[in-house]
Amino acid sequence: MSIIEDPKIVEITGRTRVLGILAHPTEHVKAPPGINRIAMMRGRDAVMVPLNVAPADLESFVASLRVLKSFDGAIVTVPHKQAIIRLCDEVSPQALAVGAANVLRRKPDGRLIGDQLDGIGFVEGLGDQDIAVSGRSVYLVGAGGAANAIAFALAEAGITRLTLANRTVEKIETLAAKLKGAYPALDVAIGTADPRGHDLVINGTTLGMNATDPLPLDASLLEQGMTVAEVIMEPEITPLLQAARETGCRIHLGRHMLDHQLQLMANFLGL
Repeated sequence: MSIIEDPKIVEITGRTRVLGILAHPTEHVKAPPGINRIAMMRGRDAVMVPLNVAPADLESFVASLRVLKSFDGAIVTVPHKQAIIRLCDEVSPQALAVGAANVLRRKPDGRLIGDQLDGIGFVEGLGDQDIAVSGRSVYLVGAGGAANAIAFALAEAGITRLTLANRTVEKIETLAAKLKGAYPALDVAIGTADPRGHDLVINGTTLGMNATDPLPLDASLLEQGMTVAEVIMEPEITPLLQAARETGCRIHLGRHMLDHQLQLMANFLGL
């Protein structure tokens, strides 16, 4: 059983440390039960709650966290991963390279520290399912915080070829330039909606969270033998994964990334 599938009731006390998951909207988030379970297992008086904050209110809300003395930190997710960087007092080298943070910790003096765990969580999730990365050719859709983190983690894990695709070409051109600078031996290309010719196909966008979303790529061009992976956790089987399964591809669920991030996130948040 996944750790996020066994939530328990958490008793709140006057000493309870508050953690959050910062998102907009929050209905799709899956981390709080898992983090709360870890807190209980580690004997920590702490609870994670959803923090639904619109982008226009992010700066003022984050400022308030500096003076919330019972607040220890938060997971940061869509659509705030990139915007949160400029609101931190300090960010890790990984977050700086990616241009996005997905965890935020408050120091006792009110300073806010950001880090990036998306990429390592995604790659470790693949490995746990016996999906090889090193030496493989990868097609990645997206240019947001998660996609950037995954691209860097895949490059670090030894992929040989990476094709980037996104509706806004300028964003992936920026990502491609950063990757080429950091990993000059990696074959990085700008692609289209055509995923053919790759071992691993990844949707690193939010397309698929809503029933009315278009597919992130041309699913009619998926090929048997491909592995098709998601970062989306709700719904578990997105339209892309359904199309991939019908084509005969192996599918990889978004929850595997979170499963492998939870312990890392808990450690970062001081649990």
